[in-house]
Amino acid sequence: MKIKSIPVGAFEVNCWILVNQRREAIIVDPGADAPLIEAWLQKMRLHVQGYLLTHGHMDHVSALATLVAKHPAPIRIHPADANWAFSSSNQMPPYYPAPTPPPEELLQADLVESTGNEMAGSLFNVLETPGHSPGSVCLHFINENTLFTGDTILAGSAGRTDFPGGSASDMKQSLKRLLSLPPKTVICSGHGPASTLEDEIQTNPFLQEFQTAK
Repeated sequence: MKIKSIPVGAFEVNCWILVNQRREAIIVDPGADAPLIEAWLQKMRLHVQGYLLTHGHMDHVSALATLVAKHPAPIRIHPADANWAFSSSNQMPPYYPAPTPPPEELLQADLVESTGNEMAGSLFNVLETPGHSPGSVCLHFINENTLFTGDTILAGSAGRTDFPGGSASDMKQSLKRLLSLPPKTVICSGHGPASTLEDEIQTNPFLQEFQTAK
């Protein structure tokens, strides 16, 4: 799989696109700027196989309905975020109105803790990592040695927990469980540059307390 990042929207969310040799694509967190994402899909002549949402916040899902209209494919999200992600409560004027709901028949609220998930020929595990939102997940693509973290962990930082449904205590436990992954795991987060778990263990202040406790 080749991995492409397209920063989108007012908050520069990383929309990640994974592409295999058959030009089949997985789209992670299409947050905004649907025409920009669509232009790249067209340029590369890609066939979208599915959409994975690390969580439901408006800046991570707002381009979804437009893209799905042109590239229909299954959409997977954790059930704890599915019940509000496309509601009027999920907006931040003037930057983001409430996201347009995608077709119900494509929306699958089943992105829960699990191993051996398959999409576009690639295997991934789902880690439930609440804290930033109740349904936040990290997606560990095994062969790519890559973890898509949404807003759970960022390079040098971690996601906010002061939004509705956020929890500082849940976030602490979610960050701690990431330490069990291989140190060379590449971290592709929802905002900012990519990193590695090894680098974050050494430099991220939100992980330092776990090192001190050893």
